[in-house]
Amino acid sequence: MKHPSSRGFFAYWDKKRGNARAPDRSEIEPSAVRELLGDIFVLSYDHEASFPFRVAGTRVCALLGRDLKDVGFTGLFAAGGRREIEDIVCVVAEEMLPAIAGISATSQDGSTAHLELLLLPFNTRAHAPVSLTGVLAPFEGDAALLRDFRLTSYRYIHQPQRIVPRALRKLAIARGFMVYEGLR
Repeated sequence: MKHPSSRGFFAYWDKKRGNARAPDRSEIEPSAVRELLGDIFVLSYDHEASFPFRVAGTRVCALLGRDLKDVGFTGLFAAGGRREIEDIVCVVAEEMLPAIAGISATSQDGSTAHLELLLLPFNTRAHAPVSLTGVLAPFEGDAALLRDFRLTSYRYIHQPQRIVPRALRKLAIARGFMVYEGLR
């Protein structure tokens, strides 16, 4: 993570999740990340609606020159790159794996702007809509009215897994063929 907003929000999210894969949405306290709120957003996990914004910070809205509530997140991306960002959003929400991405976009004057995207899952609960949060922050301070977002790089942030050893069990399936049940 290169952008200070991404590093700050990830550190807060990581602290709130503790030993869980992700924190509950109710555990995120906006006042605790007050200085980052302009770069933070929440998406609804609704593939058919292109993952609409539930809420978006003022700087995120300023990047596009409009209020983003109910605007489809993947619609911000150039047509050729939408499938890839959809896949990333699905992995973050379903597998509860955070992701960090580099993005480029075209500004109103035709120049290229560079941004960092952080996507973080919320813990899923029965009978509650699935959503995820994140940061969209430009590296250039005066980036405004951006369009045609494109992924330039991305990676998932794998959390350390605790491997709990189980006793190995040898199963004789057929003569001469052995299956060893082992570690998960």
